[in-house]
Amino acid sequence: MHSQILCGGTAAAVAARRVRYILGCVLGRDGWMFRTHEVKLLNTASGDTVKIGEITYKLKPPQNPELVPVKHISDSLPQTVAQHLRWIMQKDLLGQDVFLIGPPGPLRRSIAMQYLELTKREVEYVALSRDTTETDLKQRREIRSGTAFYIDQCAVRAAIRGRVLVLEGLEKAERNVLPVLNNLLENREMQLEDGRFLMSAERYDKLLQEHTKEELDSWKIVRVSEDFRVIALGLPVPKYKGNPLDPPLRSRFQARDVYYLPFKDQLELLYSAGPNVAAERVSQLLSLATTLCSQESSSLGLPDFPVDNLLPVLHVLNSFPMLSSQQLLHRLYPYNSMLGKDGRTAVEGVLSRFELLDGHRQPAPTTILSVSTAKDVEGHADITLHVVDKDITFQVPAGVKEPRPPKSSPTYIHTPSHSQLLAEMIQSHMVKDICLIGPKGCGKSVIAREFAEMLGYSMEPVMLYQDMTVRDLLQQRYTLPNGDTAWRPSPLVTAAMEGKLLLLDGIHRVNLGTLAVLSRLLHDREIDLYDGTRLLRWDRYQTLKEQLHLSDQELQERSVFPIHPSFRVLALAEPPVVGSAGSNSRAQQWLGPEVLTMFLYHNVMPLAKEEEMGLIQGLAPNVPMEGAEQLLHLAHSLRKTNDPTAQSLASSLSTRQLLRICRRLSQHPEESITHAVNKACLSRFLPSLARSSLQKNLMNCSIQDATDPADRSLDYPCMVKDGVLTIGSVSAPIYNADQKMKVPDVLFYDNPQHMMVMEDMLKDFLLGEHLLLVGNQGVGKNKIVDRFLHLLNRPREYLQLHRDTTVQTLTLQPSVRDGIITYEDSPLVKAVKFGHVLVIDEADKAPTNVTCILKTLVESGEMILADGRRIISGPREAEGRPDTIIMHPDFRMIVLANRPGFPFLGNDFFGALGDIFSCHAVDNPKPKAELAMLKQYGPDVPDATLQKLVAAFGELRSLADQGTINYPYSTREVVNIVKHLQKFPDEGLANVVRNVFDFDSYNKDMREVLIEALHKHGIPIGAKPSSVKLAKEFPLPEVKMTGYWTINQGGNTRRKLLCPTDTRPIDVKGPVFLRVQKYPCNRQESRALSFTEEKAHWQIPMNEVNIICDVTTKDDVLYVATCNPVSLYSMKERGETIKCIELYDVFPRTISGVWQPFVTVAPLGSPLDGQVVLHEEQGNTVLHLDLVTGALRRLMISPDSDQSSSRSSNWWNSKEQQAGYKMCRDFSHKNWLLFYKEDSNQLEVLDVLEGRVHSISLPINLKSVFLVAEDRWLLLESNSNKKFLLTKPMHMAAEDSGVCQLHSISEDSVNSGHGTSSAELSIPQMLSCEQLPNENLSAALNQKIVSPNRVLVDTDSYARLIVGFPDLMSPNEVYSFKRPVNLSAIKSGDSGAQAFFRGGLRSATAKQENCVGLIPVNQVVRALPPNKVPLKELYPKDVTPPMTAAYLEVTDLNSKKLKYIPVPRSMTVSPYTNWVSKVSECDVLIAALGSGGVVTVDMGGYIRLWETGLDTLQRSLMEWRNMIGSEDGRPIQITIQRDSGLDVSAPKHGKIDPHNAPHVGGNQWAGGTGGRDTAGLGGKGGPYRLDAGHKVYQVSQVEKDAVPEEVRKAAREMAEKAFKERLKEIDMSEYDAATYERFSSAVRRQVQSLRIILDSLQAKGKERQWLKNQALGELDDTKIIDGLTGEKAIYKRRGELEPELGSPQQKPKRLRVLADVSGSMYRFNGVDGRLERSMEAVCMVMEALENYEHKFKYDIVGHSGDGYDIELVTADKIPKNNKQRLKVLKVMHAHSQFCMSGDYTLEGTEASIKELAREEADEHFVVVLSDANLERYGIRPERFAQVLTSDPQVNAFAIFIGSLGDQAERLQKTLPAGRSFVAMDTKQIPQILQQIFTSTMLSSA
Repeated sequence: MHSQILCGGTAAAVAARRVRYILGCVLGRDGWMFRTHEVKLLNTASGDTVKIGEITYKLKPPQNPELVPVKHISDSLPQTVAQHLRWIMQKDLLGQDVFLIGPPGPLRRSIAMQYLELTKREVEYVALSRDTTETDLKQRREIRSGTAFYIDQCAVRAAIRGRVLVLEGLEKAERNVLPVLNNLLENREMQLEDGRFLMSAERYDKLLQEHTKEELDSWKIVRVSEDFRVIALGLPVPKYKGNPLDPPLRSRFQARDVYYLPFKDQLELLYSAGPNVAAERVSQLLSLATTLCSQESSSLGLPDFPVDNLLPVLHVLNSFPMLSSQQLLHRLYPYNSMLGKDGRTAVEGVLSRFELLDGHRQPAPTTILSVSTAKDVEGHADITLHVVDKDITFQVPAGVKEPRPPKSSPTYIHTPSHSQLLAEMIQSHMVKDICLIGPKGCGKSVIAREFAEMLGYSMEPVMLYQDMTVRDLLQQRYTLPNGDTAWRPSPLVTAAMEGKLLLLDGIHRVNLGTLAVLSRLLHDREIDLYDGTRLLRWDRYQTLKEQLHLSDQELQERSVFPIHPSFRVLALAEPPVVGSAGSNSRAQQWLGPEVLTMFLYHNVMPLAKEEEMGLIQGLAPNVPMEGAEQLLHLAHSLRKTNDPTAQSLASSLSTRQLLRICRRLSQHPEESITHAVNKACLSRFLPSLARSSLQKNLMNCSIQDATDPADRSLDYPCMVKDGVLTIGSVSAPIYNADQKMKVPDVLFYDNPQHMMVMEDMLKDFLLGEHLLLVGNQGVGKNKIVDRFLHLLNRPREYLQLHRDTTVQTLTLQPSVRDGIITYEDSPLVKAVKFGHVLVIDEADKAPTNVTCILKTLVESGEMILADGRRIISGPREAEGRPDTIIMHPDFRMIVLANRPGFPFLGNDFFGALGDIFSCHAVDNPKPKAELAMLKQYGPDVPDATLQKLVAAFGELRSLADQGTINYPYSTREVVNIVKHLQKFPDEGLANVVRNVFDFDSYNKDMREVLIEALHKHGIPIGAKPSSVKLAKEFPLPEVKMTGYWTINQGGNTRRKLLCPTDTRPIDVKGPVFLRVQKYPCNRQESRALSFTEEKAHWQIPMNEVNIICDVTTKDDVLYVATCNPVSLYSMKERGETIKCIELYDVFPRTISGVWQPFVTVAPLGSPLDGQVVLHEEQGNTVLHLDLVTGALRRLMISPDSDQSSSRSSNWWNSKEQQAGYKMCRDFSHKNWLLFYKEDSNQLEVLDVLEGRVHSISLPINLKSVFLVAEDRWLLLESNSNKKFLLTKPMHMAAEDSGVCQLHSISEDSVNSGHGTSSAELSIPQMLSCEQLPNENLSAALNQKIVSPNRVLVDTDSYARLIVGFPDLMSPNEVYSFKRPVNLSAIKSGDSGAQAFFRGGLRSATAKQENCVGLIPVNQVVRALPPNKVPLKELYPKDVTPPMTAAYLEVTDLNSKKLKYIPVPRSMTVSPYTNWVSKVSECDVLIAALGSGGVVTVDMGGYIRLWETGLDTLQRSLMEWRNMIGSEDGRPIQITIQRDSGLDVSAPKHGKIDPHNAPHVGGNQWAGGTGGRDTAGLGGKGGPYRLDAGHKVYQVSQVEKDAVPEEVRKAAREMAEKAFKERLKEIDMSEYDAATYERFSSAVRRQVQSLRIILDSLQAKGKERQWLKNQALGELDDTKIIDGLTGEKAIYKRRGELEPELGSPQQKPKRLRVLADVSGSMYRFNGVDGRLERSMEAVCMVMEALENYEHKFKYDIVGHSGDGYDIELVTADKIPKNNKQRLKVLKVMHAHSQFCMSGDYTLEGTEASIKELAREEADEHFVVVLSDANLERYGIRPERFAQVLTSDPQVNAFAIFIGSLGDQAERLQKTLPAGRSFVAMDTKQIPQILQQIFTSTMLSSA
């Protein structure tokens, strides 16, 4: 009848249900439900029998009636259950053991219990778990008054007394435990440990017929009762997790599938549970439940729906019929938090099918109105909830304390969402235990506490950890004072008996099997403990009491206790990790079908922004609003993204962390938010991807970093005054320590950076926080902490964690004294007791599950120790509780850990617990701070050495951060080097650094990187003291007096001319602000392997077509100007950065290279430091530029500069050379400059400070001007080269104008008297503007002389000295060092490379003279092209001169020496050779630098610093030799000084050889060399030196260490031979091999470091675990009592842990590289080598992943205009050798050469992501290599961003290669952070790939 009605669709179904409901009410239950089996209890005379259907069973009266289950049978037995019971009865009558198998839930257990209650059988119940051992089943020893007794356990008791043994959870037990029962099951026999033997009833009875009972007893034979049965309950294992059944065990059971009750029966139950609920809703809910339990749903990977929990939920619905079904379902089945995307859609599909998607209506707003103790029912409270718009009052269990009205707690801030959550929790609390799921730090514990207080519960927190055993949960063993062993109930048990709220914190951590033990407690409120105690549900206990007429006392003697009716469990958990199977299978889906049945789930959603704001203001009242706003904005924007990196960052900014930051901000409002966020996320140690993502998010949230703290004043005060300690700006009172010896005292040198860390720590310390310091090794974490405590005078306790740390060792150390177990307090407990500071070192070495117990201690101040004592936070709580330790208010914890990730590979302490500490990243000190610190360690070590060390180590650290090297070099290493140098000052630095770097001496690539870095900073590792390569010196010609200069001063007006001046203000246009770009300066020290004049060199970041046109210096700043396009670079001599301003917008475009601008620079002096004036010679443009701000002003000097229109036409029309404007900048540091135009008669003097121009009109036309002093200028007339001296007053003012006087100068040569012809007049190239010091002058002229003088240089002389000029009016003498050949006479051109570039293109004289006078060191330096240098004398005949850009000719007037220093050739030369040749006649420009050196810039933009001054060179050479160390080849002698007795062979004079022939060695002759014991030279052990005039033979150290040449040669040949063999093997030509080598060598380092990381990850995955319960190994502390009693399996040892059965297989990670092989790659390869770099990247992927195929499955696909799936490497055919790899590269190259144009980047990415997502893998990566010209094909960046993040399972990354303009930069801004990279320099691609790999691999490690 039903079937037809039910099939008629939903309307009919509803009708049928209504009819049935009415009929049911009329007829009563039995009238409607058709029953087959009835259960009858028949009372007959022969005893009671039970009849199920037709089967009867005869009852026996139980001996221990308290062991018989009560109140398990419900009033109405569903039909299915009756059938199960009937089957069990059949098996029982047959004497067979049964196995009830079925899905998780309490049904199987309840059926077994119902059967036992029916048949009045006693029960022995065991919940098996992975910790169950055979002693738990058979016999355990206990000590009673000093003797060990065997106590029978459940299986033995059941067998002997005829009880039923219920074994629950067979799939949880370890495999080798259960076979113990095999024989007992099969033959009812078992041998016991104490010598007894259990024998089956039949055999025993047979024996009894022949023997007496006494005999059998003496043989220790025991009868197994015939009523003994076993009922096993288990899950089917292939479907659920667990160990499969052992075949022998399985064969001994009869199985019965106990599936959920059929639909009909369930409906019956549910209808009766929810009479107020519409029948339709009930059936929809049930239909959903059944659908989600079907096979189809489990094949989708959905866990089973907890059908049994529908009943309690219907109770809730019954009271609140207005709740939405979807919400209730979420409590049963929280699919949003435990399923991935597919799972969620599947569930929602089913929901909508059954019309249950009603949750997107606003959830019913509920608030708790009142809470009051119930009058009628004890242990309950009346709650009134406001739901929708009516108030509903209902009763819930409540605690023993007085309930507190809601919203009355001072420390709990109410937010709407949390009040609603509390209201929903109270609804669930009415019927069942609850579990709160939420990410860490979102307030779960706080909500739980509030919930407990509101209902008047006392809370019992139990922190769960991963290794927790069932014993830790339920009962632990301890010894009584007399040595007896006993069991102590755990907090869980006492909470159950006292009716507390049990808080299980972290059920996601604990092992499933351990949790399953609680399932009976949670479902039935019953539990059996180890010592035989049974806890029963309150009503069952009362029934039992009434039935047996026993008192509580008597029941307790029988160890039966009631569970308090108010007892409830509240579990807290973090959300399951969705979708990651494999690598971290431990952490993932804890929320499986079993756990689902245990609780009702509530999600703690992260707070909305406004709520969180309210919360923060409530708890940190005076927090600055703006800061809090920004913080929340950042946190919420991170939480919203679906990018895994951002998610993990968001987890470090949980509500808890935000609160901590805000508390701190309210105390120190001046702190920057960036600092706080970086601290909370430990951004210093994030992988580079995450870090860039964080930076980008900070930018997007417009959180600007205030000034870098390093810029703050470097003097951090740190002092103790009047009992107050002040660090920086924070003060704290000093502590009065009672235990002085525990206060650390440490050698500590203050340095600003550590002071900053300590100031930060002090701030948090004063806020009451516990601190966590994270940093690399050797950065001084321990020192900082010790110093910190020393300053605060705080006693410390120290705990060092390690791999084997267990929870026990953290808290108590058990030990045995006189048979009694005692516990020693660990430092942790001591610190808590006495209020010391506990320093926990190396926290990342201990397993995270161990350190987790610190959480409860820090969070709630509570912790339970192994000996039953507990730590409690406040004295209030401790009242009336025994065994408590009150936490001292001064107790603090400081935890030290290495940073997470490679290369430490510790456990991620920060990830697990970083949230509850205030985190501080400790880094190596900044260079300044480190230098200051090292100075204190090595006061006598020269500063230069320290600076080099600091710089070199800084570089190595940044390399380590990029991942190029793996070991992070730290301050500790530098300090050790400095200590060594301090003690042994004459050992060379190059030797001492080997103490650190010898670790790496066998790793070739690593060594190359290191040596390169050390050389770059001038640490000459590997150099020999003999490799000094200074230039060859030549003698200068004699100095001769060559003539006189006479300044004419007669009254003759022709000779003395007055020049009128006029003054006008400058017209300033501007300013406009240009961008000052900063580039890193990659400065290399040049004296690494050999010592030359060159000090250092680096490259300017300039375009190769650009042309350098000027270089100048001021103090230690270098300025370089370029003119195509015009730009200015400035850099410090030792600076880190190069600033660059591009000025091509200011100057008109250079039109096809015809208008060729030429720029000179003049740096200004104080107060205008950092500003320069630029002068463009052809347009006479004068610009004033501020390099700090980028402000540019145009100074209009000549009033007629508006004629540009007429002039512009001439620029490219006139072919002849234009006369240029010139600038004289000798006195620019005094802020005035002089401008003139060639062949004109005007001088313009610009005074920059006053902003005026003084214009001087001259009677002559100018050729050039030399400023010989501020008030005297030498002028050259343009046609006659005649010289004039212009004198002017020092300060020009407008009033006294017209006083400039012009004097003509007549030159006379020595021989001809007066009046030389103008042809011989010298044209100065350089004239010094200051005089030589007297001693230099005297040295140069070889006579003592004091006089004003000037140095002049022209083409005819090396140098000329004009003595007396310009101050003396008498004739000035001219002394010359004449050249053999006049330079201008030498033809330029025809010298090697130069001829090739510029054969005869030198059209005009070059504009730069390239000549400097170094006055202080008495030198003239000029740069000459190679053809003007006497190369034949420089180099021997057979040596070809090297290719050089130029030679520096150094004329030293002190030593009268001349030397030529070659300047290496530039790497690139601008193609505009004609233009270049106009700038300078050789390829370099030169300027003086400092006192004794020059700087050269070659045409390729390569800057070199040279040291030419003799004294400075000498000093540098000494320093350099000291750095190498005095390896002078003297053999080292070991001398043992003896007090008495002669030496073996006493030193003697030796024989004297009459012939005085040289003797070398031999211990015989006197006056030998290199011998022993005789007098001589260079030997050892002789009494004194005796020189017989021979050449001394020294065996040099180097020779001794050298490897003979033939050995080396053999090694080389062997390698070559092997290489050729290998090529032959893979059939590869040598040409191919060389080609491949080109790609492979470019990425060798990255490949190497990637492989190192892969290896170490693999090793970490293989790390061994502790295996417990072993018969040999190390003693397991937890089993120490079991050891006392004499058990065997009390050891633990390390072993490979078998993967948990049922845990998914580890799948390889799946990687796809999408390489761009489009035409544009080939087209622009010439510009930036992008195609080659992509090929290198592909090569790197192939090489790095070779032999890791099991870990990484990769393929490489190309995309181009031809399509997006060009297969290059398929996942199943991976290239195995170089030939195959080269083939892949060749295909890439060929394809991009011949493919169509077009761009398929988007489609390719999309297709790849989709394809990969379908594959099974641990993680999926797609790396897209593309050039950034998406815009050209009309592809929007947003669209690309969308594609990259389209599937959260696939991590997609884009690397954009070289772009035209700033395409890539713009693109990157729109793409998600950490997902896109721009490789402007294509060399970065391999590095970026390496970054991607490392950070993603580490995330999953």
